[in-house]
Amino acid sequence: AAGSCRRRRLAPLNEDNGRFLLLAALIAAYLSAGATVFSALESPSEAAAQLRWNRTLHNFSRIFNISLPELRAFLRSYEAAMAAGIRVDALRPRWDFPGAFYFVGTVVSTIGFGMTTPATVAGKVFLIVYGLFGCAGTILFFNLFLERIISLLAFIMKACHERQLRRSGLLPPNFRRGPAMSGVGSLVGWKPSVYHVMLILGIFAITLSCCASAMYTAVEGWNYVDSLYYCFVTFSTIGFGDLVSSQNAAYQNQGLYRFGNFIFILMGVCCIYSLFNVISIVIKQVLNWVLKKFECRCCPKCHKSSARLGRRNAITPGARLRRHNISMDADGQYDSDTEGRRLSGEMISMRELTASNKVSLAILQKQLSETANGYPRNVCINTRQNGFSAGVGALAIMNNRLAETSDSR
Repeated sequence: AAGSCRRRRLAPLNEDNGRFLLLAALIAAYLSAGATVFSALESPSEAAAQLRWNRTLHNFSRIFNISLPELRAFLRSYEAAMAAGIRVDALRPRWDFPGAFYFVGTVVSTIGFGMTTPATVAGKVFLIVYGLFGCAGTILFFNLFLERIISLLAFIMKACHERQLRRSGLLPPNFRRGPAMSGVGSLVGWKPSVYHVMLILGIFAITLSCCASAMYTAVEGWNYVDSLYYCFVTFSTIGFGDLVSSQNAAYQNQGLYRFGNFIFILMGVCCIYSLFNVISIVIKQVLNWVLKKFECRCCPKCHKSSARLGRRNAITPGARLRRHNISMDADGQYDSDTEGRRLSGEMISMRELTASNKVSLAILQKQLSETANGYPRNVCINTRQNGFSAGVGALAIMNNRLAETSDSR
């Protein structure tokens, strides 16, 4: 049974591949469900609009005695003018410095509204080179923002946690943070909950979107639902381009509005990017939970042996000694009043085992804290993993700094 379990771990379909395939299947199902819903919602409206447009086109051709081919040619020219940024009403210049700055901001943030596009060959070539480095630098900025916002939330939540423990009497009034505090009851290794961080980021994103929507409703003249829609499409970098802010020729307090628009878009994109990464961690946990439901179901001998060991009130000294050696190798010598008597070869009671598990838990918390703040020197010397073993990018940041992600690594 142990050999079959070992062969399962060595199989090509390991946990990472299984999680990837499961996520791909869920995304495919999610896309299919979304396409079905949007097709049912929008297809009747599209058909009705097409019918009204054909009726209007034939009536215009009959009333003004213009042939349909000539009228369609004129409308194609009008569509080309719209694609070039020309409108019937007066609009702001697209390629003055403020307009160009707005354009490059939408490029490097990958929003890409599409209302302004380069028309010259030189502009298109420059956009390829400019976007390559600009998008990479902006993604790095988003990751650094994510790291700092998580650090800030962790500091605030840890202070609140200490205050709550102090009120409940679990911490002394003169408690101070420091490396010397490494007992079981201390806060070494404490990390914020991913669900609490997701809740805080969600509240902040909703508040920011509501404030920005109120500004767009007052200045642009949109209704509030359209403003909320624009905020989500922009902050999530989807950028359809059906609604674009700051495009009229003139506004009241135009400079102040442009500055507020820039700040709202910048903060909104950073906040939604962080929120998306936290949600991705939660999705990963759901995938891990689903995979655990399917793992090692065909090994009844392993389950029976583990069940017998779980029901016994004592364990053999050999297994106890192996765990003791592993703990000593991981963290060196340690002393504890709860460890009980030293090993003497006899059977060990569950009381001593529970005390030993508490010490092991404290050691694990210390290692998690050191991992979040940078590997200690002795671990770096002994490890044989490369620099990418802990993950790269936003997912690695979340894994290192949030609590629920550490047990799945």
